[in-house]
Amino acid sequence: MLRPSYIAGDNIINSLGFTSLEVIHSLESGIIGIQKQENSSPAASLPLSKVNTSRLNEKFIEILALHHPDIPESHFTRLEKMFIVSIDDAIRNIQADIYGENSLLIISTTKGNIELLEEEKKNFIDPGRIFLWKMADAIGSFFGFVNRPMVVSNACISGVLALSTAARLIEAGRYDHVVVAGGDMLTEFVISGFLSFQALSSEPCKPFDINRNGLSLGEGCGTMVLSSQIQKTVPITVSGSSISNDANHISGPSRTGEELAMAIDKALKESGLNAKEISFVSAHGTGTLYNDEMESKALEIAGLQSTPVNSFKGYWGHTLGAAGVIESIATVRSMENNCLFRSAGFLENGVPVPLNVISENIYTPVTNCLKIASGFGGCNASIVFHKV
Repeated sequence: MLRPSYIAGDNIINSLGFTSLEVIHSLESGIIGIQKQENSSPAASLPLSKVNTSRLNEKFIEILALHHPDIPESHFTRLEKMFIVSIDDAIRNIQADIYGENSLLIISTTKGNIELLEEEKKNFIDPGRIFLWKMADAIGSFFGFVNRPMVVSNACISGVLALSTAARLIEAGRYDHVVVAGGDMLTEFVISGFLSFQALSSEPCKPFDINRNGLSLGEGCGTMVLSSQIQKTVPITVSGSSISNDANHISGPSRTGEELAMAIDKALKESGLNAKEISFVSAHGTGTLYNDEMESKALEIAGLQSTPVNSFKGYWGHTLGAAGVIESIATVRSMENNCLFRSAGFLENGVPVPLNVISENIYTPVTNCLKIASGFGGCNASIVFHKV
């Protein structure tokens, strides 16, 4: 019999705060973290969601002084600082040997330390940390994890895929505890790439809305700790997950939604649930024309057209390799608080299949939730969370 994997701890760092609690309070208040960035080439006047660097440095210096007072702050990149601050907060109250032989760290990211390609970073202490595996090793070594970290990098489903991988490792008895940390930061490289696709919105994104005109980029880090042991007063498990691929286009999603629907169906079957038992769906919801259309079709095929659905990207943008982790934490917090958060930016349905998009916060019992994600290369992922 497979062992359950429980949510044991979490943390979110993004434009709305530096702890999950702080971010959720901002969500409840309807605060939008996407702001225009003046005089920031190539992002001049673009609405972006950015982490407060001064506050990040302050928190990192405190943690560094406790763990490695002999190492200078300059030996860590901005993204590594995000990972370390997030992981430190998420594991702080875990009652287990989180670093030992029965524990694992999984790092989810799409770009990693991409800033090390920039000219002004050429003198960084370890240029080799441009490689994802080496960045992960540096983070794992900071905390003293016995086992070498695993890296999951599969476009924008990276975070959900990392959580699915962690749950399967626990279910199979490979590890008792898995720390999943997803993070990405905004650089000229990243912003220029999305500008070349003409995919960025000139205002904060509006997922599923008729007036949506593209996505908003964000940065941040999220950490979720999975454990074979119950650690919280409200036990929530990963009860099923699945991935699929469209094989449609390197950047464009499926036109039918059938492949994402396939991943949803398999995740539901694995969790022993049917579509009617899902309390709400946390969509990928980028605010682009084709993604939102595809998701609406997939949810209809999966029998979830009438299920309450939202996208968290209207609050803090698309955080790339961090998105699946951060949005899963917000989903789990929705379950704990019995609150369905409104989908920021949504006013009027703008997708082929009308969805039950949440327009106002709803306080209601929340038992089973589905988180879905899609990304470049046609990848799709789904994961089901169940309140025990």
